[in-house]
Amino acid sequence: MRAAGRAIAYLVSRVRAYSDPVGFARRLGVQVGSDCRILCNPMVAFGSEPYLVSIGDHVTVTAGVHFITHDGGVWVFRREDPEIDVFGRIRIGDNVFIGLGATLMPGVSVGDNCVIGAGAVVTRDIPSDCVAVGVPARPVRSIAEYRDAVEARGVRIRSLGDAAKREYLLKHLP
Repeated sequence: MRAAGRAIAYLVSRVRAYSDPVGFARRLGVQVGSDCRILCNPMVAFGSEPYLVSIGDHVTVTAGVHFITHDGGVWVFRREDPEIDVFGRIRIGDNVFIGLGATLMPGVSVGDNCVIGAGAVVTRDIPSDCVAVGVPARPVRSIAEYRDAVEARGVRIRSLGDAAKREYLLKHLP
């Protein structure tokens, strides 16, 4: 009976995580600002110390993002020092987009007005007002330069319905 209760509790948690990921992250202890989107599974994304993660206002965390708040590599020292652990807070500023599959390592901060590229591994602080990509992640352009590039190739079709959007994109993209 105990196993059935645990299975039901797990299923309820998964439903809550998917139906309200921001609320679920907050219940885990993540500090989440206003107007945020969490598009990944918060049960997985925030790891074993979610209370060490803080997210500012107007932040998007996309699918497959991981916040790693500890250094698991200390495992190799456990025979000599069974109590050793290394932890670090992760701080995300305001107005940030974290791309698909990015990983944020312990002790890093991402400034305000940043884009973290898909697959990036953030191993050191990222300053405000930049786009950072790569492994390890590094700033590659300012947010103003990124905006200029977006303006040059952007389209304004967000208000279109799905069918009209499809028609427009198929007609206008090479």
